[in-house]
Amino acid sequence: MKFGTFRHAGRTLVGVVDSAAERIHPVDAIDMVDLIRRFDEISPGIHLNGSGMNLSEVELLAPIPHPRRNIFCVGKNYRDHAREFASSGYEAGAVKGAEIDDYPAVFTKPATCVVGPGATVDTHPKVTSAVDYEVELTIVIGKGGRDIARADAFDHIWGYTIINDVTARDRQKNHRQWFLGKSLDTFCPMGPWITTADEVDAENLQVRTWVNGELRQDANTRDLIFDIPGLIETISAGTTLEPGDLIATGTPAGVGLGFSPPKFLKPGDNVTMSITGLGTLSNPFA
Repeated sequence: MKFGTFRHAGRTLVGVVDSAAERIHPVDAIDMVDLIRRFDEISPGIHLNGSGMNLSEVELLAPIPHPRRNIFCVGKNYRDHAREFASSGYEAGAVKGAEIDDYPAVFTKPATCVVGPGATVDTHPKVTSAVDYEVELTIVIGKGGRDIARADAFDHIWGYTIINDVTARDRQKNHRQWFLGKSLDTFCPMGPWITTADEVDAENLQVRTWVNGELRQDANTRDLIFDIPGLIETISAGTTLEPGDLIATGTPAGVGLGFSPPKFLKPGDNVTMSITGLGTLSNPFA
């Protein structure tokens, strides 16, 4: 099933999405995190019975517009991207021959930078001149826990969505860490909805990005360096994951810094991302 958060007639609601019919049907939940927490209770009453609203009649928001906590993110998790990043000149302290890390590089993005599909992303020209895009398969935690074993990891996943991990590369380099370059307002488009885990083969998904119609990123989650069970095991080690937590799993090669010269985003650009079975996330930049 697919679930989205939307605004209609001044109200913010959660609904089940019938993407084939292009309709969304409200469900009885306070918000997406409430739905995730009470899914076993709520799901028997969810039916696509011809009611609901056309998607064109509502404003889709990020599936979790206000995450309870920062979003966990993984850097350099596709080999080709790790190499293009290291050779770009934008990775502070890059060492030739050591592009692939022994352990996942984990950072966070604040919940305040989340926006939904179609929302305008601010390029912040007074702050940065090197805005880049990163398509990322994003895990939505359903069952919380700490010290989760990799063998149990998939049992803790409720679903998956798409995140564009927008990045100010100059800030990322200059400050020698990733948080400031990743955390500007609007730098986390998310959506268009969450697809539940039972409908997703997360280890075999095509991940793509187009900028102004030009295909830039095209890879498969089979290519992840650190796989999904390993990421959940690592991030939950000593740290409790909670329902509604988000883990962005990294981006493949083809980001703007990988070109010569770099192809950074500018006002007027449009970035569209798709992942098999998860829909399409598109945002204008200004």
